Amino acid sequence: MKKSFPCYIRTAGIDEVGVGAIAGDIVSSAVILDSKFPIFGLQDSKKISLKKRLFLYEQIVKNAYSWSIGRVSCKEIDILRVSKAIELSMIRAINRLMIKPTFIFIDGVKTLNISIPNVSIIKGDNIVEEISAASIIAKVSRDNSMVILDKIFPKYGFLNHKGYCTSQHVCALKKYGFTKFHRRSYRLKLYQ
Repeated sequence: MKKSFPCYIRTAGIDEVGVGAIAGDIVSSAVILDSKFPIFGLQDSKKISLKKRLFLYEQIVKNAYSWSIGRVSCKEIDILRVSKAIELSMIRAINRLMIKPTFIFIDGVKTLNISIPNVSIIKGDNIVEEISAASIIAKVSRDNSMVILDKIFPKYGFLNHKGYCTSQHVCALKKYGFTKFHRRSYRLKLYQ
């Protein structure tokens, strides 16, 4: 006997970026794609070139049924710690969607304790188009923020490493100290 499952007509995908960075926000995106306007070439944002990522970003923004961004600042990350910060950024992204989804696919291993049914999928950004689209929106949005930070703080090299812990970034921190856009709870790890 076959099982019947409800038909979820507004399925969102969620993904986040910036978790392992030592500067900048954690950024999540929620995307509901429109089946009338298929977007070809969606995949994990880390596996595509910058040129293709920007092209797909424009296609998603133009053609998605709904999309949004949720951010958690460095200060909030330091207070909440990473796991809770990820969850908060995802909930903010969901709450900012213009159209509420009826089901959510989440990249990774964590489900959300919210009223909308949701399931996590390991490496979902390679499997589920909505998660792939969310991955692209989140990455481009966060990278754009880091480009702006690079203009404000050019000595730190944010344009190159986007806030992640590279040798260039650690050297800049040792020389110039932390900005208000650095995660203070990560400070001890840098000098061990």
